[in-house]
Amino acid sequence: MLMGHSSAGPVNARLVAAAFRDEQEAAEKVARLGVNLDACLFASPVPYEYARKAGALTMPATYVPLTGASLHEALLRATLDDRFDPTRASFDVLARSDIEETYTEVGLPTEGLQAREEVATASALAGFHERLWRRKSTQMAFTCVRGVADRLEAAGVPTVRLRPTTAAIRSTLQTAGLLGAHHRLEEAQLAIVVVDVPTLRESPRRSAPRYWREELRLALHRLLVQEAHRVHATAWPIDDHTFLVTATRGSLAGPTEGFRTPPFVERIRSELGIAVEVGIGMGRTASEAEMHARAALVRAQAPRQASGFAVDREGRTLIPAPRNPGRLAQPDRPKSLDTLARLAEALKADDAPLVVDAENAGRMLGVTPRTARRLLRGLVDDGLAWPLPPNRTPQPGRPRQLYRLIVEKLDQTPGTGR
Repeated sequence: MLMGHSSAGPVNARLVAAAFRDEQEAAEKVARLGVNLDACLFASPVPYEYARKAGALTMPATYVPLTGASLHEALLRATLDDRFDPTRASFDVLARSDIEETYTEVGLPTEGLQAREEVATASALAGFHERLWRRKSTQMAFTCVRGVADRLEAAGVPTVRLRPTTAAIRSTLQTAGLLGAHHRLEEAQLAIVVVDVPTLRESPRRSAPRYWREELRLALHRLLVQEAHRVHATAWPIDDHTFLVTATRGSLAGPTEGFRTPPFVERIRSELGIAVEVGIGMGRTASEAEMHARAALVRAQAPRQASGFAVDREGRTLIPAPRNPGRLAQPDRPKSLDTLARLAEALKADDAPLVVDAENAGRMLGVTPRTARRLLRGLVDDGLAWPLPPNRTPQPGRPRQLYRLIVEKLDQTPGTGR
């Protein structure tokens, strides 16, 4: 969600919020939005771990910690409430060392504590806490997951949910902004691509007709210029069998799938029927980047070194993050965008705020409130709407669920280059 520009702090940033009902949806949300993000900030370690394990984090990422002040605040709440005994408690997600350190700081014993550090589903974590409580091994539970807290409270287990403090959120926002700014600077690094064409090399054993080599060289130059134009780069020949492409690191990330596959190779093989060898180098100057690109080319030409075709500005081989084989391809344009556009147009005509519920959305779209509720949930899933806190009213029945429409996304549809 577009949250506006920060006027205070070290970084001027735009925040894009992605709501999810379950922490396990974090990887899918990052996959949907990741191409337009410079950094990811998660509300707790749980969604961060799910996204990390799924291989969805292709950009810098951090999370709001629930240790330190958050843990102290939870302990204070438990200590002041007679229903809780924090000296015989179970914890999830947090490292046992962090828990024991905090208990020691406030003078509480640690012998009666149980901890499960690894991230798991809400049902698994709730089962861990409930089993200990029913066996009388603990008297209460501390959890980092809202879904776990809901299950435990329904089962009658005394529960305290850890919540991030305002100071922790503020500090982590600044950290995420700095990570994003650094990522932007990294993306702007100068990158040189050296494309070598073995077919065009002269050799005593074989010598293709000169006109054929010239025709192939022109066709290859034209193709490389087209490819370079797509990524806002330039391409030109530097000798009879070598071409140079000048770009930025960020512009090459897409064609190389995050530096997992060499650029241009497949299209050249498909359209011209020849094999080329590619090396990519980054550097502080053009000459340094070209030197690294040629070093990368030599590495790529060596046996069993196909993945070493890119070298960073420090001269080290770039090793991309592992690909997630189960990730679904991103849709070109979510169908929900059409729904968003219709709602935005209707609200604009009425000069109304960009907030709807199922009833008035149904009137605007000409559907039942039940269908409108499903469409609004689809907008949330696609990052096109933000669910607001339920509108509590004295009337009986389900409280109205309001949604804030993110009309800014209408200007950021895939394929626009924004």
